[in-house]
Parts: sequence; C-alpha cells; structure tokens
Amino acid sequence: AVRRELAPMDEDMITAFLKAIQGHQLEGLFTVTLFTGMREGEALGLLWDCVDLTKGTITVDKQLQLIRGSKGQYQMVPTKNSKGRTISIAPSVAATLRRVKHKQMENRLRYGECWEDSGFVFTDDLGHHLSASTVYKSFKKVMQEIGSPETRFHDLRHSYAVASIKSGADIKTAQENLGHATAAFTLDVYGHVTEQMK
Repeated sequence: AVRRELAPMDEDMITAFLKAIQGHQLEGLFTVTLFTGMREGEALGLLWDCVDLTKGTITVDKQLQLIRGSKGQYQMVPTKNSKGRTISIAPSVAATLRRVKHKQMENRLRYGECWEDSGFVFTDDLGHHLSASTVYKSFKKVMQEIGSPETRFHDLRHSYAVASIKSGADIKTAQENLGHATAAFTLDVYGHVTEQMK
C-alpha cells in the first residue's frame, strides 16, 4: 500500500486552529488529540478511569470502533497493536480535561435523568460517546474556515509527532507516546523530520 504523504500542520496553522476551536463543542477533543497524538478511536474511547489528573497521565489501552455493517453501533476494542501505553500530559492538557469534566458535571445537573453516565471523556451534552462521523464533519468545517480543507483529523496525530521530535523528543520516546509497535516504524514514518533538523 502506498503511504499517504504526511501533512502535519505547521505552527501558524496550529495557532489558527486553536483560535478557531475556542468555545467549539469539540474543543476539548481537538485540543487533547493535538497535544497527545492519540489516534481518533483512542480519543473517542478514552474513559475517565484512564485519566489521572493528579499525576498528569493518560493510559491508552482501548479504542472505540464502529462495528462494520452496523447502523452506527460502536464497540470498544484493543488499541491498534494491542499494547497499552501511558502518556504524560502537559499541564495545559490537564487543564483542558478539567474543563471537559466541569462541563459534563454542568450537563449532568442540567439534564438530570436524561444524562447518561457513560464514563467517556468526550461526549455529547447528554453524556453519550461521540460518533466518528460527527467528529469528521465538525473537524472538516473548522479546517475549511481556516483555509485548509484537505487536513484530516489524523493529521493532528502527525502534527503532535513532528512537534515533539522537533522539540527534542528522541525516537524511542516518540514511539512510546504514539503507541507504535517499534521505534523502527516511527523512524520510518518520521525520519524525514530528524533529517530536516540536521
């Protein structure tokens, strides 16, 4: 299979993106994904049980996946290579997650019995997990607004990887944070970044 050309966002685009999503319903999801490099299914399947705001860590060991051929039914499955990982998060990411939690508590009070305690971090107003199609549409709309309609949600992950390598993370650390099976794979995908840095 031909691997698609990587299209990480540059600093200007990241700045424009973060500005465009301020106050957006999915601001938390978009921000956390950009600053942790989680895969879409991992972010959508993230449970509060896997978030430790005191230690500043996220444990990524499952993902939410659409059941093929179903009418919008989802299931929790292991991560891509079935290996869990723990990511250390920046204080700004922890602050974002606290805001997400606060908003959920407000919605819980507002909607009462209609609110679903699903345990998911990223939910709609009624506490139900988000669907990939909702995320896709919302993300595409934001990217169109800032003049980059071809950018995909998965490019948030690439943007994180490139930014972390550029800021001095070694390939092994990047591999662990991204949940790649081997450092060789990470080097294969992101080796050009280290070449540019030379």
